[in-house]
Amino acid sequence: MKKVAVIGSGTMGNGIAHTFAQYGFEVSLIDINNEALQRGLKTISTNLDKQVKKEVLTEADKTDILNRITTFIDLKTGVTGVGLVIEAATENQEIKLDIFKQLSDICGNETILATNTSSISISQIASVTNRPENVIGMHFMNPVPLMKLVEVIKGKNTSAQTIQTIMQLSRQLEKIPVEVNDAPGFVANRILMPMINEAIFTLYEGVSGVGEIDTVMKLGMAHPMGPLQLADFIGLDVCLAIMNVLYDGFKTDKYAPCPLLIDLVNAKQLGIKTGSGFYKYTPGSKDMVVADRFV
Repeated sequence: MKKVAVIGSGTMGNGIAHTFAQYGFEVSLIDINNEALQRGLKTISTNLDKQVKKEVLTEADKTDILNRITTFIDLKTGVTGVGLVIEAATENQEIKLDIFKQLSDICGNETILATNTSSISISQIASVTNRPENVIGMHFMNPVPLMKLVEVIKGKNTSAQTIQTIMQLSRQLEKIPVEVNDAPGFVANRILMPMINEAIFTLYEGVSGVGEIDTVMKLGMAHPMGPLQLADFIGLDVCLAIMNVLYDGFKTDKYAPCPLLIDLVNAKQLGIKTGSGFYKYTPGSKDMVVADRFV
């Protein structure tokens, strides 16, 4: 398996494509239009420049990595001849199910179909295909080139061979794969997202401010980033989508998303991607200040 396809060139998709190409794989990067693909390639190039600056890679390495990535806007053409497809589209169940229905029809019978979903049931995604034994979750962490963990999520019908292949493939990328069972949020987001949601409730209820909440968690719990800043980094829309999956899956108020999170998403204040969430961000800079509404 030296050729893979990645569907989606956003934050996770371009990071996954970058990582596979860095480790010698030929990558088909697929998205709905060339503008999205060019943004994805630009991000990959920028991140490769950082690796060159840190002397992790050379300029020649960067050129070789970029040359191993080919872009496509046609799904069928992009997945032709690949041994693995990784879907990294937006965290929307309908979109993912539609993609997997199409993949089931156009990919070879031996092709493994993986999803980078943060929370959606692998078994449900597999149910719309004609090869549920070949469907698996491959949940990378952001930023993909740097973070070591890969959650490998097995659906009810995922075969032992598929699990073994993906575990070994993850190790080829110098990642540390952890096998988990299919459940809402899996392990990472079942634990992380309620913590972020509780931090938002703490702000919503006036217990403390944005900077103060993040400082408590950074200094008191040794977290590298506070939960509100992390929510901005993930994307508040993604956080809400995951909380909704948890809430729908477990049917308990324990997982009900905070009204403030819903309000921010409705206002399109989604964090770094829109320039404002709990913090306000300066484009092209690491500078940030608490967003005006929370000052």
